[in-house]
Amino acid sequence: MKRTLSLERKLLFKLALCEGIGLVGKSRIFNVAQELETTEFTIQELCQIAQLTKSKQTFQASWSRLTDEWVDEQARNQPFITILDNVYPNQLKQMAYPPQVLFYEGRLDLLNHQRLLGFVGARAATSYAYKVVHSLLPPLIDANSVIVSGLAKGVDQWSHQATIAGGGHTIGVIGTGLDYCYPREAFPIFSEMKKHHLVISEYPVGTPPRKHHFPMRNRIIAGLADAVVVIEAKERSGALITAQLAMEFGRDVFAVPGDILSGQSQGCHQLILDGAVCMTDSKMLLDEVRFFREKAE
Repeated sequence: MKRTLSLERKLLFKLALCEGIGLVGKSRIFNVAQELETTEFTIQELCQIAQLTKSKQTFQASWSRLTDEWVDEQARNQPFITILDNVYPNQLKQMAYPPQVLFYEGRLDLLNHQRLLGFVGARAATSYAYKVVHSLLPPLIDANSVIVSGLAKGVDQWSHQATIAGGGHTIGVIGTGLDYCYPREAFPIFSEMKKHHLVISEYPVGTPPRKHHFPMRNRIIAGLADAVVVIEAKERSGALITAQLAMEFGRDVFAVPGDILSGQSQGCHQLILDGAVCMTDSKMLLDEVRFFREKAE
Protein backbone atom coordinates (compact mmCIF):
# COMPACT_ATOMS: atom_id res chain seq x y z
CA MET A 1 0.00 0.00 0.00
CA LYS A 2 1.92 3.00 -1.31
CA ARG A 3 1.01 6.33 0.23
CA THR A 4 2.30 9.62 1.53
CA LEU A 5 3.55 8.70 4.98
CA SER A 6 1.96 10.34 7.99
CA LEU A 7 4.33 11.08 10.85
CA GLU A 8 3.00 8.14 12.88
CA ARG A 9 3.31 5.71 9.98
CA LYS A 10 6.78 7.00 9.19
CA LEU A 11 7.82 6.34 12.79
CA LEU A 12 6.52 2.76 12.61
CA PHE A 13 8.18 2.18 9.26
CA LYS A 14 11.52 3.59 10.40
CA LEU A 15 11.41 1.41 13.53
CA ALA A 16 10.77 -1.61 11.30
CA LEU A 17 13.95 -0.81 9.36
CA CYS A 18 16.05 -0.13 12.44
CA GLU A 19 18.49 -2.58 14.06
CA GLY A 20 19.03 -3.05 17.77
CA ILE A 21 15.40 -2.90 18.86
CA GLY A 22 12.86 -5.67 19.28
CA LEU A 23 9.10 -5.87 19.10
CA VAL A 24 8.57 -4.92 22.77
CA GLY A 25 10.73 -1.82 22.46
CA LYS A 26 8.96 -0.76 19.27
CA SER A 27 5.59 -1.23 20.97
CA ARG A 28 6.66 0.92 23.91
CA ILE A 29 7.71 3.74 21.60
CA PHE A 30 4.50 3.52 19.59
CA ASN A 31 2.33 3.53 22.72
CA VAL A 32 4.09 6.59 24.13
CA ALA A 33 3.85 8.36 20.76
CA GLN A 34 0.08 7.79 20.72
CA GLU A 35 -0.33 8.79 24.35
CA LEU A 36 1.65 12.02 23.94
CA GLU A 37 0.38 12.61 20.38
CA THR A 38 3.87 13.27 19.08
CA THR A 39 6.52 11.51 17.02
CA GLU A 40 9.30 13.94 17.85
CA PHE A 41 11.79 12.15 20.09
CA THR A 42 15.54 12.40 20.48
CA ILE A 43 17.61 9.22 20.18
CA GLN A 44 18.18 9.33 23.93
CA GLU A 45 14.43 9.55 24.57
CA LEU A 46 13.76 6.63 22.24
CA CYS A 47 16.33 4.48 24.06
CA GLN A 48 14.79 5.40 27.40
CA ILE A 49 11.23 4.70 26.28
CA ALA A 50 12.22 1.37 24.72
CA GLN A 51 14.31 0.52 27.80
CA LEU A 52 17.29 -0.46 25.66
CA THR A 53 20.45 -1.64 27.43
CA LYS A 54 22.77 -4.06 25.61
CA SER A 55 21.57 -3.08 22.14
CA LYS A 56 21.49 0.66 22.83
CA GLN A 57 24.57 1.52 20.78
CA THR A 58 23.44 -0.62 17.85
CA PHE A 59 20.07 1.11 17.84
CA GLN A 60 21.57 4.59 18.07
CA ALA A 61 23.94 3.95 15.17
CA SER A 62 21.20 2.41 13.03
CA TRP A 63 18.65 5.14 13.77
CA SER A 64 21.18 7.84 12.89
CA ARG A 65 21.94 6.19 9.53
CA LEU A 66 18.29 6.13 8.49
CA THR A 67 17.83 9.55 6.90
CA ASP A 68 14.37 10.83 6.05
CA GLU A 69 15.18 10.66 2.33
CA TRP A 70 16.30 7.02 2.54
CA VAL A 71 13.29 6.01 4.64
CA ASP A 72 10.93 7.67 2.14
CA GLU A 73 12.63 5.84 -0.72
CA GLN A 74 12.31 2.50 1.03
CA ALA A 75 8.63 3.19 1.71
CA ARG A 76 8.07 3.79 -2.01
CA ASN A 77 9.89 0.61 -3.05
CA GLN A 78 8.27 -2.04 -0.83
CA PRO A 79 4.51 -2.34 -0.27
CA PHE A 80 3.48 -2.42 3.39
CA ILE A 81 0.66 -1.72 5.80
CA THR A 82 0.82 -0.56 9.40
CA ILE A 83 -1.30 -1.26 12.44
CA LEU A 84 -2.86 2.17 11.88
CA ASP A 85 -4.34 1.22 8.49
CA ASN A 86 -7.95 0.14 8.03
CA VAL A 87 -6.87 -2.94 6.08
CA TYR A 88 -4.77 -4.21 8.99
CA PRO A 89 -6.46 -7.42 10.27
CA ASN A 90 -8.37 -7.02 13.52
CA GLN A 91 -7.37 -10.58 14.40
CA LEU A 92 -3.74 -9.52 14.80
CA LYS A 93 -4.63 -6.55 16.98
CA GLN A 94 -5.84 -8.99 19.63
CA MET A 95 -2.27 -10.18 20.22
CA ALA A 96 -0.15 -8.76 23.04
CA TYR A 97 2.55 -7.58 20.62
CA PRO A 98 1.15 -7.49 17.09
CA PRO A 99 3.46 -6.70 14.17
CA GLN A 100 3.31 -2.95 13.73
CA VAL A 101 4.29 -3.17 10.07
CA LEU A 102 3.53 -5.92 7.57
CA PHE A 103 5.36 -6.03 4.25
CA TYR A 104 3.52 -7.85 1.48
CA GLU A 105 3.35 -8.92 -2.12
CA GLY A 106 0.15 -10.16 -3.70
CA ARG A 107 -3.54 -9.89 -2.87
CA LEU A 108 -3.84 -7.83 0.29
CA ASP A 109 -7.61 -8.42 0.41
CA LEU A 110 -6.97 -12.03 1.46
CA LEU A 111 -5.88 -10.80 4.91
CA ASN A 112 -9.46 -9.92 5.78
CA HIS A 113 -11.15 -12.91 4.20
CA GLN A 114 -14.05 -14.32 6.20
CA ARG A 115 -12.43 -17.72 6.62
CA LEU A 116 -8.72 -18.12 7.37
CA LEU A 117 -7.32 -21.51 8.34
CA GLY A 118 -3.78 -22.15 9.49
CA PHE A 119 -2.19 -25.43 8.35
CA VAL A 120 1.07 -26.32 10.07
CA GLY A 121 3.12 -29.44 10.68
CA ALA A 122 6.42 -31.22 10.35
CA ARG A 123 9.13 -30.14 7.96
CA ALA A 124 10.42 -33.72 7.74
CA ALA A 125 6.89 -34.93 7.13
CA THR A 126 5.97 -38.45 6.06
CA SER A 127 3.81 -39.74 3.25
CA TYR A 128 1.02 -40.05 5.82
CA ALA A 129 1.07 -36.26 6.33
CA TYR A 130 1.05 -35.74 2.56
CA LYS A 131 -2.08 -37.91 2.24
CA VAL A 132 -3.74 -36.13 5.16
CA VAL A 133 -3.14 -32.69 3.63
CA HIS A 134 -4.59 -33.75 0.30
CA SER A 135 -7.55 -35.38 2.01
CA LEU A 136 -8.48 -32.52 4.33
CA LEU A 137 -7.96 -29.52 2.08
CA PRO A 138 -10.38 -30.01 -0.86
CA PRO A 139 -13.60 -29.66 1.20
CA LEU A 140 -12.16 -26.63 3.00
CA ILE A 141 -11.20 -24.99 -0.29
CA ASP A 142 -14.68 -25.75 -1.67
CA ALA A 143 -16.05 -23.98 1.42
CA ASN A 144 -14.10 -20.84 0.38
CA SER A 145 -11.40 -21.05 3.03
CA VAL A 146 -8.08 -19.24 2.66
CA ILE A 147 -5.19 -21.41 3.85
CA VAL A 148 -2.43 -19.78 5.91
CA SER A 149 0.97 -21.41 6.40
CA GLY A 150 4.68 -20.67 6.59
CA LEU A 151 6.18 -21.87 3.26
CA ALA A 152 8.49 -24.24 5.16
CA LYS A 153 9.31 -27.73 3.91
CA GLY A 154 6.83 -30.53 4.38
CA VAL A 155 3.30 -29.80 5.58
CA ASP A 156 3.53 -26.04 4.96
CA GLN A 157 4.54 -26.30 1.31
CA TRP A 158 2.15 -29.18 0.65
CA SER A 159 -0.70 -27.10 2.09
CA HIS A 160 0.08 -24.14 -0.15
CA GLN A 161 0.52 -26.36 -3.21
CA ALA A 162 -2.65 -28.36 -2.63
CA THR A 163 -4.65 -25.16 -2.12
CA ILE A 164 -3.40 -23.64 -5.38
CA ALA A 165 -3.95 -26.90 -7.27
CA GLY A 166 -7.50 -27.03 -5.92
CA GLY A 167 -8.31 -23.53 -7.14
CA GLY A 168 -8.19 -21.92 -3.69
CA HIS A 169 -6.22 -19.05 -2.23
CA THR A 170 -3.38 -19.13 0.25
CA ILE A 171 -1.28 -16.81 2.42
CA GLY A 172 2.37 -17.44 3.22
CA VAL A 173 3.90 -15.89 6.35
CA ILE A 174 7.69 -15.83 6.17
CA GLY A 175 10.54 -15.01 8.55
CA THR A 176 12.72 -13.09 6.06
CA GLY A 177 12.42 -10.10 3.81
CA LEU A 178 10.28 -10.62 0.73
CA ASP A 179 13.38 -10.70 -1.46
CA TYR A 180 14.54 -13.91 0.24
CA CYS A 181 13.08 -17.34 -0.44
CA TYR A 182 13.77 -19.75 2.41
CA PRO A 183 14.08 -22.62 1.86
CA ARG A 184 15.35 -22.17 -1.71
CA GLU A 185 13.44 -25.12 -3.10
CA ALA A 186 10.20 -23.26 -2.33
CA PHE A 187 11.00 -20.63 -4.98
CA PRO A 188 8.45 -21.75 -7.63
CA ILE A 189 5.54 -21.67 -5.21
CA PHE A 190 6.94 -18.56 -3.48
CA SER A 191 6.92 -16.71 -6.81
CA GLU A 192 3.45 -17.98 -7.70
CA MET A 193 2.05 -16.84 -4.36
CA LYS A 194 3.54 -13.35 -4.63
CA LYS A 195 1.79 -12.92 -7.99
CA HIS A 196 -1.61 -14.51 -7.42
CA HIS A 197 -2.01 -15.11 -3.68
CA LEU A 198 -0.28 -13.33 -0.77
CA VAL A 199 3.07 -13.46 1.03
CA ILE A 200 3.60 -11.32 4.14
CA SER A 201 6.44 -10.61 6.55
CA GLU A 202 7.16 -8.23 9.39
CA TYR A 203 10.74 -7.95 8.12
CA PRO A 204 11.85 -5.47 5.43
CA VAL A 205 13.60 -6.27 2.18
CA GLY A 206 17.18 -7.37 2.78
CA THR A 207 16.46 -9.36 5.96
CA PRO A 208 18.03 -12.85 5.72
CA PRO A 209 16.73 -15.94 7.56
CA ARG A 210 17.55 -15.88 11.27
CA LYS A 211 16.63 -18.56 13.77
CA HIS A 212 14.66 -16.31 16.12
CA HIS A 213 12.51 -14.95 13.27
CA PHE A 214 10.60 -18.20 12.80
CA PRO A 215 8.91 -18.39 16.22
CA MET A 216 7.92 -14.77 15.59
CA ARG A 217 6.52 -15.82 12.21
CA ASN A 218 4.57 -18.60 13.93
CA ARG A 219 2.77 -16.14 16.19
CA ILE A 220 1.47 -14.27 13.12
CA ILE A 221 0.08 -17.50 11.63
CA ALA A 222 -1.59 -18.28 14.96
CA GLY A 223 -2.98 -14.77 15.33
CA LEU A 224 -4.20 -14.39 11.77
CA ALA A 225 -6.04 -17.70 11.50
CA ASP A 226 -9.56 -18.36 12.76
CA ALA A 227 -8.49 -21.94 13.46
CA VAL A 228 -5.24 -23.90 13.20
CA VAL A 229 -4.88 -27.47 11.94
CA VAL A 230 -1.78 -29.37 13.11
CA ILE A 231 -0.45 -32.39 11.21
CA GLU A 232 2.53 -34.46 12.42
CA ALA A 233 3.91 -32.22 15.16
CA LYS A 234 6.61 -33.74 17.29
CA GLU A 235 6.92 -33.05 21.01
CA ARG A 236 9.22 -30.10 20.30
CA SER A 237 8.43 -28.37 17.02
CA GLY A 238 7.56 -25.05 15.48
CA ALA A 239 4.12 -26.37 14.60
CA LEU A 240 3.46 -27.15 18.24
CA ILE A 241 4.51 -23.62 19.20
CA THR A 242 2.06 -22.24 16.63
CA ALA A 243 -0.74 -24.39 18.02
CA GLN A 244 -0.02 -23.41 21.63
CA LEU A 245 0.00 -19.74 20.65
CA ALA A 246 -3.29 -20.21 18.82
CA MET A 247 -4.81 -21.64 21.99
CA GLU A 248 -3.52 -18.67 23.97
CA PHE A 249 -5.11 -16.33 21.42
CA GLY A 250 -8.45 -18.11 21.79
CA ARG A 251 -8.36 -19.77 18.38
CA ASP A 252 -9.76 -23.22 17.67
CA VAL A 253 -7.00 -25.84 17.32
CA PHE A 254 -7.53 -29.13 15.47
CA ALA A 255 -4.88 -31.83 15.79
CA VAL A 256 -4.69 -34.81 13.44
CA PRO A 257 -3.77 -38.04 15.26
CA GLY A 258 -0.96 -40.18 13.88
CA ASP A 259 1.23 -43.22 14.48
CA ILE A 260 1.71 -43.71 18.23
CA LEU A 261 4.99 -45.58 17.74
CA SER A 262 6.98 -43.24 15.50
CA GLY A 263 6.87 -40.18 17.75
CA GLN A 264 6.14 -38.11 14.63
CA SER A 265 2.72 -37.04 16.00
CA GLN A 266 3.48 -36.96 19.71
CA GLY A 267 2.88 -33.20 19.80
CA CYS A 268 -0.51 -33.65 18.14
CA HIS A 269 -1.52 -36.25 20.70
CA GLN A 270 -0.49 -33.94 23.53
CA LEU A 271 -2.53 -31.13 21.99
CA ILE A 272 -5.58 -33.39 21.97
CA LEU A 273 -5.01 -34.15 25.66
CA ASP A 274 -4.72 -30.40 26.27
CA GLY A 275 -8.09 -29.72 24.67
CA ALA A 276 -7.51 -29.51 20.92
CA VAL A 277 -10.15 -31.15 18.73
CA CYS A 278 -9.11 -34.57 17.44
CA MET A 279 -9.58 -34.03 13.71
CA THR A 280 -10.25 -36.98 11.44
CA ASP A 281 -12.08 -35.25 8.59
CA SER A 282 -12.80 -31.76 7.26
CA LYS A 283 -16.49 -31.91 8.17
CA MET A 284 -15.58 -31.82 11.84
CA LEU A 285 -13.86 -28.49 11.37
CA LEU A 286 -16.58 -27.03 9.18
CA ASP A 287 -19.23 -28.08 11.70
CA GLU A 288 -17.49 -26.90 14.86
CA VAL A 289 -15.50 -23.74 14.19
CA ARG A 290 -17.19 -20.37 13.89
CA PHE A 291 -15.65 -18.96 10.73
CA PHE A 292 -17.47 -15.73 10.21
CA ARG A 293 -15.61 -13.26 12.37
CA GLU A 294 -17.19 -9.94 13.17
CA LYS A 295 -15.57 -7.18 11.19
CA ALA A 296 -15.23 -3.62 12.35
CA GLU A 297 -17.40 -1.20 10.43
